Amino acid sequence: MKWETLLRAVADLPYFEIETLKTLFPDTAHAIHVGLSRWKNAGKVIELRRGLYTLAEPWRRAPLHAPGVAYAMYPPSYLSLEWALSWYGMIPERSVTLTSVGTRATRSFSNTLGHFSYRTVKPSLFWGYRTELMKGLDVYLAEPEKALCDLWYLSSGDWTPERMLSHRFDPLVASESIEDPSRLVQAVERFDSPRMYAALDAWHDYARASG
Repeated sequence: MKWETLLRAVADLPYFEIETLKTLFPDTAHAIHVGLSRWKNAGKVIELRRGLYTLAEPWRRAPLHAPGVAYAMYPPSYLSLEWALSWYGMIPERSVTLTSVGTRATRSFSNTLGHFSYRTVKPSLFWGYRTELMKGLDVYLAEPEKALCDLWYLSSGDWTPERMLSHRFDPLVASESIEDPSRLVQAVERFDSPRMYAALDAWHDYARASG
């Protein structure tokens, strides 16, 4: 496989998998691995994780950013918890780690785009996300109420108004993001957990005290 051949095939893609190359080119798997390793060492190809690559600039013509590759890094998954809450403005701090929720085993990856963490929920709790267009790429993102519930559910310990305060949640922004308050109640009900109901009560107490 020649460099020019690879460019024609993937330059317009934000990222590509090695398995895709094996279906596109007649080269042996060994030859493809050798080529990618050589171009990676030359700074022309970037390995995002094992088997997933992108072209370095200026060879890549497609946009690429961390949120836009989070799903491909470890599917199926969607961005949630602190990263999503920060994106909505419900917490003030910018989350450096891109935390996603999925049904596979907990994993984490680091590459030139950032640090990616994946938390596990059972299949019955894998819901409450949407596709958001960010800088030209589709991003799988938790709905505001689901991001909040995922944080409550996946964080150890009890949630109290004092703990809500320590996270500096902004109830006003939350009320704007979650336009229908019943959506948060309905989301908590789907978890069907006394701990989640207690977190919801603490949230309401915190919101009233903050207002």
